[in-house]
Amino acid sequence: MTTKAGDDASEGETDEYLHRRAILEPAILNVVNALGGYEGGVYRLGDEAYGCLKDLKRFWRKDDADDARTVARILWGARVLPNDLVPILLETAGKGHVEDKRALACADLVAAMTWPIDIAEELKELDELRDDQDPAAGAEYTELRQSHLHYKAALLKPGVLRALLALAVPCLARASSTSGGSGVRESRAAARDAQVVSVVLHVVRNLAFIADAPANVHLSADQAELASLQSRLVRALSEAHFLELLLAAAAGAQGDTMFNASNTLVLEIFYLLFRGIRPSSLVSEQSEETKQNLRQLLTLEDKRRRDFARNAPSRHSRFGTTISVRLNPKKTSTTGSSATPQGEAGDPVAPDDDPATSSQSQPLVLHRQQALSQHSAAGAVIDLSKRQLKQKGKKEDEVSRRDDLSPEARTVLRGLARTFIESCFNPFLASLLKDIKSERPKITEKDHLRLLFVTKWFLEYFLAVRAQEKEVGAPGSEPWEFGLVGEVIERGWIVWVLKRMNGAVEDKPKLWTELQAGIECLTQLLALLEAMATSGSDVGGSGSEELHEAAELLQQQLVYNGQVLDAALDALRAYKDGTQSLAFLRAGVHLAYAVMRMLEKWARTTGEGSYVRKRAKPKRKKPREGDEEGQQARAQHEGDVIEETIFTFESFELKFANSDITQSLLTYLARYQEFTSPDEMKRVVSLLHRQAVRAKAEGLFFQVSALNLFKTVLADHKSFPKDQPYKDLVALINYILRQFFKAVEADSFVLIEALFPKNRNRWKKYSSWEPEQKSGGKDADPKFPQDVSVKEGYSWSEQLAIAMAALQEAGQGELIEWVKETLTIVIAQRRRAVERAGDAASDDEEANVALDEARVKTTDYVIPFTTDAQANAATKNPQLKLMFRLVHCHVRDEDADELEWYIPAGIGLPDLRRALAVIEQFEKTPLDLGGKRASQLLRKKRRNRRRQRQRPRHTSADSDGSNSSGGEEEDAQPSKARTAREREREAYKSAQFIEDSDEEYGHDIDAFFVHEAALRERTALAAVDSALGTGTMRASGTKKRRRPRENNATTAADVAEGSRQVKRRAVLMPSQRAGSDSAQSESESRASDAEQVSAPQERQST
Repeated sequence: MTTKAGDDASEGETDEYLHRRAILEPAILNVVNALGGYEGGVYRLGDEAYGCLKDLKRFWRKDDADDARTVARILWGARVLPNDLVPILLETAGKGHVEDKRALACADLVAAMTWPIDIAEELKELDELRDDQDPAAGAEYTELRQSHLHYKAALLKPGVLRALLALAVPCLARASSTSGGSGVRESRAAARDAQVVSVVLHVVRNLAFIADAPANVHLSADQAELASLQSRLVRALSEAHFLELLLAAAAGAQGDTMFNASNTLVLEIFYLLFRGIRPSSLVSEQSEETKQNLRQLLTLEDKRRRDFARNAPSRHSRFGTTISVRLNPKKTSTTGSSATPQGEAGDPVAPDDDPATSSQSQPLVLHRQQALSQHSAAGAVIDLSKRQLKQKGKKEDEVSRRDDLSPEARTVLRGLARTFIESCFNPFLASLLKDIKSERPKITEKDHLRLLFVTKWFLEYFLAVRAQEKEVGAPGSEPWEFGLVGEVIERGWIVWVLKRMNGAVEDKPKLWTELQAGIECLTQLLALLEAMATSGSDVGGSGSEELHEAAELLQQQLVYNGQVLDAALDALRAYKDGTQSLAFLRAGVHLAYAVMRMLEKWARTTGEGSYVRKRAKPKRKKPREGDEEGQQARAQHEGDVIEETIFTFESFELKFANSDITQSLLTYLARYQEFTSPDEMKRVVSLLHRQAVRAKAEGLFFQVSALNLFKTVLADHKSFPKDQPYKDLVALINYILRQFFKAVEADSFVLIEALFPKNRNRWKKYSSWEPEQKSGGKDADPKFPQDVSVKEGYSWSEQLAIAMAALQEAGQGELIEWVKETLTIVIAQRRRAVERAGDAASDDEEANVALDEARVKTTDYVIPFTTDAQANAATKNPQLKLMFRLVHCHVRDEDADELEWYIPAGIGLPDLRRALAVIEQFEKTPLDLGGKRASQLLRKKRRNRRRQRQRPRHTSADSDGSNSSGGEEEDAQPSKARTAREREREAYKSAQFIEDSDEEYGHDIDAFFVHEAALRERTALAAVDSALGTGTMRASGTKKRRRPRENNATTAADVAEGSRQVKRRAVLMPSQRAGSDSAQSESESRASDAEQVSAPQERQST
């Protein structure tokens, strides 16, 4: 019943069309007959020709509400355009005002009759209007498409396009002469002139839109002529000087009002002219291009001949080959005979319980010699006889098309492209981008796609021409400058491209064609930046250096933004076979290859990872009732939150190891026989190598589909070209297969897992990938490397030898010499002090007192940094810091930007001499590490959590500033912890300095008290000098305090202050070596030694 209802509807529409045609056809034919006719071979216009043209335009408007296009079919049947409109245009154009009115009316009707028919949009509209009927009912466009081909052929006759140009020339002349006028009459005339130019350009656009008929050698000469109309159009436009008009309109689109109104129309014409031809085919002379095409055809023919010869039967099989193949040879049918069934080797096979259901071994007879070559070739021959499933046709390309233009037409387009880049590219793109940002009504959605494609095409042509000129190096000819295409590296242009790509993904349904154009445009932009960087490094001069710096800056901005990197991954992730075209997949592979190559070079130059922008995802919360505005403002604020994260090339490569990306790459690789250049194979092999080898994600390929593809490639590798990418492909496949069979040997269930997808990181357990060992935790400071220590089981001297070996392995032996020099200076300084004290004493008692005074006068030795390399190593080199600690050195402030190392005064001469002797010994005879490296015997120390120092809470009673640093903090702490800490400090001081007072001072206690009184007096004098700024003792302790800085920024003043401190330390060293600082007291020495174990507050209170 449904079919019958559909047939009734179709018959009803046919009757309606016939009825409508029966009404309109007589009236239209009468008007056509009144236009004029031929008399004596000359076309004579009718008396009312102008009115008849107006009437035909009114009839044409009736098709706006007619899906069957009745008027268009009637005019095509009457052959109005070739028989009447073309002769009228030739007779009237450029011959006076009155005649121009008829020519303009004729051109307006021609533009309407040749208006492009978008069949997809037409069927979509019919589908929306007729949901309950067949969308194609009553809509037959074959006749209309055929009529457009004949219209195009009629308009390409000699003189027609020149006549159309004659209509626009007076308008252009008036526009240039009255460009400064501002009256009402001038504005109306300018609007009319702009409409005339628009009509003429629309006719050219319509002709460029009409695609040629498919070429077929079996057609007649008239039909074959319809297959080369585009080449004729290009030549006709060049002969009629229409191309100069297009170039003038493009160059003046930014400043001229008339040309600016038609910039979108000029863009569409360029898009239609260049979309059917590859930019690389226009680089060289067309005579050479023809030879290259012939050479490629001969190579393809030779390849096919060799493939056929490889699989052809030999002369020994001229009488045929008969081979019997038995499936399941160990299974035989069970019959009612008493004979015992025998297996293939003669062994008896137990009969089945049910003879009727037993599986039989079916013999197959094959007549192909290929079944003898390999053990699996018989199965391949059997598969040839099976019925092949018909695969759905895949879309080749939705953005461009393939036009077979003649060499003459290609030469014309080559000159047009060169002139456009040299004079029109930047202003034309700037005017279009300005109109798009201004949201002018003339901008349509398809204009975005055309602009992306045209930009991509001319960028690719620019790079190809520049590469060829650089390779040839003709004398007197310099390659094109990058300023000719400088508009595309502006921030506004890149932002617009990324915005259009994001919009194409977010739209419903997704705009895959526009996304493809954006991907191709970004790919050429990255190629342009790479060319700028290499050009700046190859050629010397200040200009080249600026070019190189500009390219690096743009690359850094692209990496920081991150949208280009995400687009490279999303393009391959989003590809689904049958949803997008093959050109979309090709563009995604090319963009991913370009991004990977750029990031690899960028990481090689920058070294460590840098910070990139990360947009935080807005949190979704249920809106409250009555709080809609606040919820919208909150969501907008959360959407604008921008965070930063660290970026490394290794992490991006690991992110690239994705199952969807792998499937897209394998789909692209499966079409290796269709590759036209080795570069296509090079890109896909490089990306597969990054996944399987660099990211160690070979488990992604442990699938039946991938293994079957590899089997096909290896079976066909003998017919591959001799280019290096094909060799790399075979090597990569062999590596993946070796890893697969190793995994099978370790776990046979990998064969079963090959039947399942490897998404959601399931590939990791079948790969050699290992998770990164995280170290440092949350409190790790990225500015300073983590300290190291020697593993357990080694003595002090062995630890010192291992630290020395680690420095020597890193090629930093000069740091060991620096430690030796420091120990030598400290030993000599303190030995001289002891010798002077012993020489001044007359007896043993005075000697003991003098030695005691010498100990008191001994101060901490601050290790000077004479170079920036030493300061940097003492702060950031973990091995040097380990060696410093092993030779009894300590740090003033662990939180300082530059660590200050010192040797405490309490370290005796025997300990220092012992450390120096151990270093010298292991320099002569290194420690035997048992075949291991010194770095393997070290481990990272757990970093202590740094707590900010709390400031004392001042109250009104403490306004005089007399509050101590530890008052309230000590009261707030538990009493047990404070008591234990005080005991620890007292025990440390007693063990370090107070050995045995009775033995030291003898039994004369009065002499001891006299000595203590003198010591207190010297301490008081030192405190007074410190208050006046002349002493060395600090009232607030010895620990440095960091100055607060905004955003941790380092200014030039800080750098200068740091250098002055280094110089000041170097200047103060001689006085320390001489031991001339007599104001340093025993209490200060003890306080500085106790600083190692006591808290800052306690040290200040002490």
